[in-house]
Amino acid sequence: MDFIDALIIVIYILLTLGVGIWVAKKASKGLDSYFLGGKSIKWYYLGLSNGSGMFDVSGTAWMVGILFLYGAKSFMFMWMWPIWNQVFIMIFLAAWIRKSDIMTGSEWILTRFGDDRAGRASHLIVAIFAVVASIGFIAYFFEGVGKFLTIILPWDLTLFWDNATLLSSDQTYALLIIFLTTIYTIKGGMFSVVATEVLQYIIMVIAGILIAVYAYITVSDVQINSIISTEWKLISIDNKLEGSWSEKYEAFNKLIDTQGYKMFGAFIGMSLFKGFFASIAGPTPSYDMQRILSTKSVKEAAYMSGFTNLILFIPRYLLISGVVVLALVHLAPSMAVSPNLALGDLEIILPKVINNYVPVGIKGLLLAGLLAAFMSTFSAFVNSSPAYIVNDIYKKYFKPEESSQHYIKISHLSSFIVVALGVVMGFFADSINAITVWITSALYGGYIAANFLKWIWWRFNGWGYFWGMTSGLAIATLQFLLDKNKEHFETGSMLYEMAQVPPIYIFPVIFGVSLLGALGGTLLTAPTNMETLKKFYTNVRPWGFWHPVYCELKKEDAEFTKNTDFTSDMLNCIVGIIWQSSMILLPIYFMIRDYSKTWTALAIFIITSVILKYTWLDKVRKNH
Repeated sequence: MDFIDALIIVIYILLTLGVGIWVAKKASKGLDSYFLGGKSIKWYYLGLSNGSGMFDVSGTAWMVGILFLYGAKSFMFMWMWPIWNQVFIMIFLAAWIRKSDIMTGSEWILTRFGDDRAGRASHLIVAIFAVVASIGFIAYFFEGVGKFLTIILPWDLTLFWDNATLLSSDQTYALLIIFLTTIYTIKGGMFSVVATEVLQYIIMVIAGILIAVYAYITVSDVQINSIISTEWKLISIDNKLEGSWSEKYEAFNKLIDTQGYKMFGAFIGMSLFKGFFASIAGPTPSYDMQRILSTKSVKEAAYMSGFTNLILFIPRYLLISGVVVLALVHLAPSMAVSPNLALGDLEIILPKVINNYVPVGIKGLLLAGLLAAFMSTFSAFVNSSPAYIVNDIYKKYFKPEESSQHYIKISHLSSFIVVALGVVMGFFADSINAITVWITSALYGGYIAANFLKWIWWRFNGWGYFWGMTSGLAIATLQFLLDKNKEHFETGSMLYEMAQVPPIYIFPVIFGVSLLGALGGTLLTAPTNMETLKKFYTNVRPWGFWHPVYCELKKEDAEFTKNTDFTSDMLNCIVGIIWQSSMILLPIYFMIRDYSKTWTALAIFIITSVILKYTWLDKVRKNH
């Protein structure tokens, strides 16, 4: 590494630590200040922070790999998360969530189910889910940043103990960067997280623009078109996914056949099925929900969520597309002759390109930007999960009358414990893709049914929520254990066959079991207290099956009206998904010089933006 690049990285790390610790004094006023910034942070800063938190290095490495291999249609692979839950949040969920005026997602559950035994059971299970999910994501970040830094940085940090390897180089790098990030996150809470993430977002945007400009200038149209095919540029949904690579690159077609997405139509159908329910279920109890709850008002919650969509995708995909263009020209020929090409080879395309094909100066800024991507996402999770441990478990059930300083100290301890557990899980992860698929397909599969029903059905109660979440998490855990031990099962046995099924296709089973648990827990127990339901419905006003509650409120107030926005909200969500997709495809087509598709994507972006201005933004301004 050149001295200039190393200097840029050192300056970035010192600047981030300095900013994070400098603003930390604001977080000492109490839990509300520590976890939500006292609800005083401007919505556009929260939006930049939220977008920065979603710009993670593990996800970026994964997206580079799938764009390289599958082409433009790879943007649909993002529906596994699903990324367009951000659209649903922007259109209506942000307003529903912010109306609660509480601190955490599990505390929000009490406003829906009450504070009796059933409500507390649901409250406890969602707090446990939040912590488990955070640990899983920390493992995901640990795996990604370690691989990334080992290839980029020239120093071998392998640690030995008695002639045996104690820590590999990538594990040591990951531990070092996690330690530095944890310091300012724990010290300053939400204020430090937002301040550093705004700084990190600016660095990431600069890095994305620089790499895109460099790739555009140094790689010609002829070079790109000599490697990729017409099919690589298409976004059609076919029943079977056939590789589009030419005979020279047949190794990539063979790799496509082994990745579990061959039945592409079924995969997309499953992603859409899951995506609809997951999106209405709302954000998981993590940093995304914390940003919504940190806004000053319901209107600003909606603004913040819309702004997150607007500022995230174009700069992120400029960076991803720029790296992929360089990889297609410089790496594809050598990778295609590998006899044992594997998915793991795609995960290291990003660091290989940066290490070998990016000039001095730009390399340093790009490395700083990707470190920023890791640190911002990691710090967001480290800030959100202790809120559930301290506010929803420790304070509520063990020490309800302690001082603010006491709770902040427990928050510090909780952060260290969560990080330590995530790191331990990261040691046993096979790859970024393995953790990605587990989180998106299995863990979230256990979350969706109960959280979908809580919005739309008045009869759904706390016990239904508890058993829905518990059964879903149990099946998700079983799937994880089967996947981790599949090499130990006898070939042809039932356990062996179950372990071979890709997690995305197990989602309906996890969803079905969770739904049965939710319905059974609900119908076998008493409904939630009507007064609790009336208060919740009056405040949040969701659409769905709330007729008995509506009738009770109508008796008290003849002018009370129900929410009739379901159709308009769904139409806006469809427009929003197209809007979001155009922001992903626009930089991809621009970077591969397909200008007709670039202009089409730009026109779609402009048209959908105008539509959303009149059908969503003006409505938010008027109603809130």
